[in-house]
Amino acid sequence: MNAKNLIKGRIHYVGVNDRSKHLFEALWPLPGGVSYNSYLIDDEAVTLIDTVDVCYFEVFLEKIRSIIGERPIQYLVINHMEPDHSGSIRLIKHHYPDITIVGNKQTFGMIEGFYGIHDDHFLEVRDNDSLTLGHHTLRFYLTPMVHWPETMMTFDETEGALFSGDAFGCFGTVDGGFLDTRINTDRYRDEMIRYYSNIVGKYGMPVQRALQKLSALDIQIICSTHGPVWTDQRCQVIDLYDRMSRYEADKGVVIAYGSMYGNTEQMAETIAAELSNEGIRDIAMHNVSKTHASYILADIFKYRGLIIGSPTYSGQLYPDVDFLLSRILLREVKGRLLGYFGSYCWASAAAKRLGEFADKSKFQLVGQPVEMKQAITPAVTEQCEQLARNMAAALNAQTIA
Repeated sequence: MNAKNLIKGRIHYVGVNDRSKHLFEALWPLPGGVSYNSYLIDDEAVTLIDTVDVCYFEVFLEKIRSIIGERPIQYLVINHMEPDHSGSIRLIKHHYPDITIVGNKQTFGMIEGFYGIHDDHFLEVRDNDSLTLGHHTLRFYLTPMVHWPETMMTFDETEGALFSGDAFGCFGTVDGGFLDTRINTDRYRDEMIRYYSNIVGKYGMPVQRALQKLSALDIQIICSTHGPVWTDQRCQVIDLYDRMSRYEADKGVVIAYGSMYGNTEQMAETIAAELSNEGIRDIAMHNVSKTHASYILADIFKYRGLIIGSPTYSGQLYPDVDFLLSRILLREVKGRLLGYFGSYCWASAAAKRLGEFADKSKFQLVGQPVEMKQAITPAVTEQCEQLARNMAAALNAQTIA
């Protein structure tokens, strides 16, 4: 038995690291890589919880065999069917042909659709069903739309371990150790926020329903499919998900802008300077041409204030600003204070388009929008500073309330 992979009791970590992939879902940057986590319960009925990306199957299989040798696996529990977790199902069945796959009704439809598997070795579970493995008892909780319709979580009542699927996950490999007690977890908080904002962020209400369903459980360990296994920091992780799914945020301002020749950027700099002068300490500035949208979205989930700026480009918004705004609307972010500024050379359009976004977002509009023709002037500078003062006042008023 490989004791280095032991989590608690008879629960083992058999996940793998991906240090090669550049983009998660071919969209989101992975500067620190990502882990695909799977877990093995070495009980009378040996049980595997989720699999890993098929590219890492040989490493995965070796980890499994280092714990159970040539013994069979009785059950494979599938909490989430996204291929980075389900991709090895077909190969697992090849090596363990008698394995019974445990999932809900939606799981099995996806298994057939993705992998063409349809046999008698399926065990369908419903909400609050249980499965006894010998020493361990598993209980299943359906958590649809966190963040796919088939998602569920599995709770090991014996050890208090929650196998949570993608919930409570984050970007980044687990380097050396996988338990939060063995590694420096500082870098994972921001990557959990970025993961949530971009992958789960649209589904605040389903997350809230899932948290309510789990609230009575005595959770001692959180075993997500990405990132560390949370033990000592499990309460902080749950609290973070609770806040983000309520769209709660800290006192601060995100300034996201596009600028081709620096003129619109001067407006952003002027606003930021005045915000600081008004006592706002957390100011996250992003040039949309340089900062990937995933990082901007993460900051939008962190801070209550949002100020967007764009030059007019071919009679429309600057393309990267337009892309960012569509991502914000897709996630249905709530409860933000919004200001905006636009610029143009000969035909005004950006400010109008930003106004349309303001209407769609239903954010609380703060101050008067600022529009600049060609280059900054003392009058535009004063308008930018006034926008900043209005934003600071609104943030302070919310803090007092």
